[in-house]
Amino acid sequence: MPELPEVETIARHLREGHDGVPSLQGKRIETVTIRWPRHIARPSAGSFRRHIRHQTIRDVGRRGKYLVFGLDQGSMLVHLKMSGDLYLTRAHEPRQRFDRTVFHLGDGWDLRFSDARKFGRVYWVEDPASVLEPLGPEPLSVEFTAVELTNRLRARRRALKPLLLDQTFLAGLGNIYADEALHRAGLHPLRRSDSLTAVEIGRLWAGIHAALAEGLHHNGASIDWVYRGGGFQNHFRVYQRTGEPCPVCGTAIQRRVIGQRSSHFCPKCQPARRR
Repeated sequence: MPELPEVETIARHLREGHDGVPSLQGKRIETVTIRWPRHIARPSAGSFRRHIRHQTIRDVGRRGKYLVFGLDQGSMLVHLKMSGDLYLTRAHEPRQRFDRTVFHLGDGWDLRFSDARKFGRVYWVEDPASVLEPLGPEPLSVEFTAVELTNRLRARRRALKPLLLDQTFLAGLGNIYADEALHRAGLHPLRRSDSLTAVEIGRLWAGIHAALAEGLHHNGASIDWVYRGGGFQNHFRVYQRTGEPCPVCGTAIQRRVIGQRSSHFCPKCQPARRR
């Protein structure tokens, strides 16, 4: 699933233009083709089509793993889920197999939502908070301090890895960046959130920042055929490196299923109990 760096990279490319493709901002949606009605989470597909027609895209942003498009009236939100991709292309280009929802723009361009597994969702809402309010803080925002992380960790009694994946705890982290952040912090994925010392919390805060910053620097990770252009997969410390040497100590990376998700860690750098 695309995480914060991957979604932010897509938002940046759509907002600023990329590789000869212009910015999406200022383009007008003439109509929309919906080939998979369940893509539309809110309102109904027919009502969505009526609300979205003839609206101009005023800005492109991100909140957590959601792409957020400010319109003349209301906002459009897109969640890519497991296999989604959103890209701008010339309208005359042949439709790709998994282009489920296509926004036809007024100047010969299409905004296409490709989604092989059909889990992605699109919303039109008057107020984005109606969907986004439950999300936790943005991990790279100035408001997300080590003190804020301390308060949030100590208010819960959960294993670190599942907690970091909880979008109501912290918005935007997923499997890749949680594993990478925990390795940087030297913390086992099963350590209890309320057992961390102040020093360990400081390391975790720094590890989250560093992992996300490096992911953004490399335009995210391309680890599946649906993702484009990222290079962070060439710099993983532990994620999907089972049996390979830890870049810090050389110990073989281990994999363990935690909360039905694969977790990768170094048993020496990330001991199960506090030293």
